[in-house]
Amino acid sequence: MASISEMLESGAKGDRRAVARLISAVELQNEDSVEVMKQVYPKTGKAHIIGITGSPGAGKSSLVDKLITQFTNAGKSIGIIAIDPSSPFSGGAILGDRLRMQDHALDADVFIRSMGSRGYLGGVSQATYEAAQIMDACGKDIVIIETVGVGQSEVDIIRIADTVCLVLVPGMGDDVQIMKAGIMEIADLFIVNKSDRDGAPKVAKDVQMMLEMMEKKGAWMPPVLLTSTVKDEGIEEAGKAVMDHWKYLNETSAGHDRRAKRMASAVERVIQQRLAGVVERAWTKKREAGVVENLIDRKIDPYTLTEQIMSEIFK
Repeated sequence: MASISEMLESGAKGDRRAVARLISAVELQNEDSVEVMKQVYPKTGKAHIIGITGSPGAGKSSLVDKLITQFTNAGKSIGIIAIDPSSPFSGGAILGDRLRMQDHALDADVFIRSMGSRGYLGGVSQATYEAAQIMDACGKDIVIIETVGVGQSEVDIIRIADTVCLVLVPGMGDDVQIMKAGIMEIADLFIVNKSDRDGAPKVAKDVQMMLEMMEKKGAWMPPVLLTSTVKDEGIEEAGKAVMDHWKYLNETSAGHDRRAKRMASAVERVIQQRLAGVVERAWTKKREAGVVENLIDRKIDPYTLTEQIMSEIFK
């Protein structure tokens, strides 16, 4: 079996199987995945990570499909992570966005991976972040992450992406959805998709008005764009706006601040993950020793038991 360094080298040369094997390794979230990421991290930091989020049915996959074409025509190598709801039986992705992007499935410059949300309500798991880093290390210029579009995915994606695109669509209550706490603050671009439908200009106008009320001097002003993947309208402008934001990040202190916050968030996620594993093992040991019966019989309370477990962990 090839070593991690050999797989990274092969992945950088366009070997899809090597990239897939590395991502499969980190999806397991075990000690092997930790070793993979230790070797991946020094090779990262070059790719533009784009988050595409929004309500189910907003046409995110169709929009991503069009953006892939635009970016590959510009000579970019693209990685796609399409996050699907997890199967309750296998934990794997059940929608299979690769089917919706089949025109690019055999494109040498495009690597598409469907990943399950694996129980994360926000649809953005630790493995998603690590898969994006692997694609970065393997030479992808742009990594696009399409979220499930449920729960707090809109807020979660900012912890991973350089540029966050919120996709809205008329007729689905988006004029209310955009007012949810945190949504307006995290999006770098607002894309009103299916603009051939009635009500699209109104949604765009409402968003624009809210942005103007929130405008901060010297800060990035998110553009509000109208697109139609059916009529192929506004796609070029959307792609250009994404790249304009990347340029802004690379030429201002805001970009440095964004990267610093993302790195801090990455460390926090790893700490939480490792601690959760330690706590789970300690609790499993207690449970197997029959402590649940003591709880039922009120011989011990959950709070004292928790203190005992924490004391044993950190002694």
